[in-house]
Amino acid sequence: MAGKKGRDFLHRWEGNPIIALDDVPFRSNTVFNGSPVKVDGEYLILLRVEGQQGYSFFALARSDNGYHFTLDKKPVMMPARSGPFAKYETKGIEDPRITFIEGTYYILFTAVSGFGPRIEIAKTTDFKKYERVAFISESHNKDGVLFPEKIKGKYARLDRPIGNGVGSIWISYSEDLIHWGYHKIVLTPAQGYWDSYRVGASAPPIKTDKGWLEIYHGVKMTSAGPIYRMGVVLLDLDDPSKVIKRGDQPILSPREEYERIGDIGNVCFACGAVLSGNGDMKIYYGAADTSICIATCTLDQILKDGF
Repeated sequence: MAGKKGRDFLHRWEGNPIIALDDVPFRSNTVFNGSPVKVDGEYLILLRVEGQQGYSFFALARSDNGYHFTLDKKPVMMPARSGPFAKYETKGIEDPRITFIEGTYYILFTAVSGFGPRIEIAKTTDFKKYERVAFISESHNKDGVLFPEKIKGKYARLDRPIGNGVGSIWISYSEDLIHWGYHKIVLTPAQGYWDSYRVGASAPPIKTDKGWLEIYHGVKMTSAGPIYRMGVVLLDLDDPSKVIKRGDQPILSPREEYERIGDIGNVCFACGAVLSGNGDMKIYYGAADTSICIATCTLDQILKDGF
């Protein structure tokens, strides 16, 4: 069910957080921003862990019900320390986003170095072996998510480059997932609203009869620092650069202690959603850059009342 009137649209699971520092089987500092998928009845979350060294890497969590997870005993992806990718991963790898396309799980993530953040793409078919493919952006770009199918014969992605200090959502297209072009702006910060400072893609887009549903993050800057909330936007199926409608209110805001207190306070950062056959949605999100949580609703509810 959606949240009670007067608070948030989404319903927080009463057992939140679902993954916290104490659940990590190796020494680390925080755990957050994990991308969920369901594979052969098993829920997997490829999640970001910040080690005590100060840089981030990826671990894998597993569950049979989508609520109770166990982490693999060792990380599954570490920053490259040799080869062509190492130069741009010196400060870690962050915020993976998984999209399943034509038999392969593609992972867009952020490579961080002294040159600024860049979007990188990797792939796996079994979540045992991960192959880096290419860098697919220049510096100062992140929050990349792939659409789950081609649009007019081309792969499509959303991302968030920084231009003149402003972070907006853009769309780009590619024929091979490596070389990207045809860039168009999609969504900009809304002055005077909850997402007036910065917006960025969060979950891989979800195809619906009404359009592509994108759950994004919006930031409002306050005298006490930024507040990260979740919002929704509906994009045209044939031309996702066209916005059909945009929610003027967030669907989830940081209110609980685990969302307000952490390494970065006041953060609800959507990472992805898993849909069941009856339309129930489990939306996974990072809370205060310190844990991973779940909020729920149905697809019909979010399309009808989330805007």
